[in-house]
Amino acid sequence: MEEFVLKSEFIELNKLLKLLGIAETGGHANTMISEGEVLLNDLVEYQKRKKIRPNDIIKVDVFAVKVLAAE
Repeated sequence: MEEFVLKSEFIELNKLLKLLGIAETGGHANTMISEGEVLLNDLVEYQKRKKIRPNDIIKVDVFAVKVLAAE
């Protein structure tokens, strides 16, 4: 499982997918989310701008990332 260190209070789900390179563009990220391809803490997440916070786990296909707080 990959780890992502969050340097602010939260990041929106679609922006995180793009930042991590899981989605090629913001539009691609939105499509992935709306088609139910993204799991947030093992539940399908349909909110494109869902606030992702430390300890959240995002899964897409075989890719998984845990969001950590900056120390």
